[in-house]
Amino acid sequence: MNASRARRVGLRDDHWRGTRQVIPREAAGEGAWGVEECGCAPTPAEIRALRAGVSRRTLLGAGTAGLVAAIVAGPLLPAAFAATYPSWDDVQAAKANEATKVAEVQRIQGFIQSLTGEVARTRTAAEQAAGAFYTAQQEYFAAAVRADTLQSQADAEAANATDAANKAGRVAAQLYRDGGDQTSLELFFSGSAATANDLLTRLGVMDKLLERNQRVYATAITARDAAQSLTDQAVVARDERDRLQTLAEQKMSESQQAADAAQAALDAQTLNLGQLQAQLAALQDTTAKTIADYQAGVEAARIAEEQRRAAERAEAERLAAAGNGGGVVSSGWARPTSGRRTSDFGPRSSQCGNGYCSTSYHYGVDLSGGCSAGIYAAAAGTVVYAGYNGGYGNYIKIDHGGGIGTGYAHIRNGGFNVGYGQRVNAGDLIGSEGNTGNAFGCNLHFEAYVNGSPVNPINFLAARGVSI
Repeated sequence: MNASRARRVGLRDDHWRGTRQVIPREAAGEGAWGVEECGCAPTPAEIRALRAGVSRRTLLGAGTAGLVAAIVAGPLLPAAFAATYPSWDDVQAAKANEATKVAEVQRIQGFIQSLTGEVARTRTAAEQAAGAFYTAQQEYFAAAVRADTLQSQADAEAANATDAANKAGRVAAQLYRDGGDQTSLELFFSGSAATANDLLTRLGVMDKLLERNQRVYATAITARDAAQSLTDQAVVARDERDRLQTLAEQKMSESQQAADAAQAALDAQTLNLGQLQAQLAALQDTTAKTIADYQAGVEAARIAEEQRRAAERAEAERLAAAGNGGGVVSSGWARPTSGRRTSDFGPRSSQCGNGYCSTSYHYGVDLSGGCSAGIYAAAAGTVVYAGYNGGYGNYIKIDHGGGIGTGYAHIRNGGFNVGYGQRVNAGDLIGSEGNTGNAFGCNLHFEAYVNGSPVNPINFLAARGVSI
């Protein structure tokens, strides 16, 4: 296979991309796209081994954070990229013929325009989908809290009704323990009453007891009715919560698909744009500069980019080594970062800054270890979302099974160490702290979910032996 056909697309990792040629269905005869293998991609066993997850110990010992950054097969690229890019041999041949050169220039310009346009289109679609996911998720969280609050209020009123009814029963027993009005007469006539004042006093006591019983009974009735009304409201609220949960899950899936499409477009642009631009410059250049010089420039740019990413990984590893984040306790759970807690779960005063205001209810806790500080999986599980999420910025959600999940928000741009569908272990480095979304500084916004609804992460982790 020549260089013009061995273009690598589809795998999101920058170092382990398989060389694959995407060809139309008509030529492949299977599915929407066929894949022509060149034999130089990682084997399935190698990919599974790389996807297995990286513990903090393994990461720091082997320095492989970059390899695990995104070893997840992305979606096949759209038709705009299902083309044979020109090789340097093609450019060399075209340069020798003016007519061929003009056609090749136009072809390369079309490729560049398609790459740039596809990145812009998919990025816009991903941002819109992420915004819809964030809105649906927040509406679902609010509905879940409302349903829980109404049910708690209903339970409290039911307890009040039971208590009031018990009190009414005790007063009634005191007044009528003989089963009728005989007790009232006994209370009135028992003992000696020397004067009319004594008789009036006894009568007043009996009337007060009767009045008190009526008040307690009325209180019990009011509490019972309130409990029933709140229970009815809680049922309606739970139905709405369930509807919004389904909608949020749908929007999450759509957002993940849009994020994957945007990443695939960006990967294709990153992989091909520099070379296409250099080839275009070579064709348009009238000087004596050789094709080899342009190729050398492309290679130098590639090496510089690899060095930059290596420096970022080294800094992330250095920060990951600090603090007690990622330490796994006997329960199998870990602290998600080494940062101190800066904001708690629950109602709070809205804060404004950076062009936005925070919500009045905080569905997680903020932990601040500093920009690029390591973020670790709180427990073993599967990544069910990894991408942008509106006000949460870059966000990861992990499903731990049994209705338990965790969320990690405000991850820095370029700070993902895992991808959608990847299996992780407790304490694995999954990302690094950032200031994306509605954040007031670098921090991790950490959430815990039980059956999809947010719960207090402080109590949730404490019950599993982890203190935050």
